[in-house]
Order: sequence, then C-alpha cells, then structure tokens
Amino acid sequence: MNAPVLLPDLIAELAALVLEAVERPAPEGGLGPDEPLFGPDARLDLDSLDALQLSMAVQQRYGVRMPDSKETRRAFGSLAHLAEFLEARR
Repeated sequence: MNAPVLLPDLIAELAALVLEAVERPAPEGGLGPDEPLFGPDARLDLDSLDALQLSMAVQQRYGVRMPDSKETRRAFGSLAHLAEFLEARR
C-alpha cells in the first residue's frame, strides 16, 4: 500500500499525471493548483477524449474509478479539486 501523500505533494504528482495522460507539455509557469483543467479558461485546451484518458490514468495510479458524473466533472475542475476527491477516497 502507498504511504499517505501530503496534499501539496499530491497536487504536484497529479500535475505530472495529468500532463502525461493527455500528452501535453506543461504550460508556461506550470499548472497552478486552482487553475481550470477543462473549459474556456483552461490553458491546456482539453476535450472529452482527454477526460477519458485522465480518468483511466487516475484509476490505474490510484485505484479510484472516475464515473461519468457531476462529481467527476467537479473533481476534474482543477488539480486541487482532484486532490481533494482522491484524498476523500483513500
């Protein structure tokens, strides 16, 4: 079993996971914990295929299913939301 990860460490880990899963380089200045991952204000320009790739990466890495739901859409809102989502399921 993995040792608990502190939230800032988890956010940094998730930033790397997101970029790897969606096959994008880090935006200038990196990904901020509260910046949107999807939508018109997101710098990564992710789409529904990226969401699927990200959900599969999260499930593989953390063993947490990301069903198509409002809760998942909220979790994918930012790195901070995703970290909180995962922490609640550990």
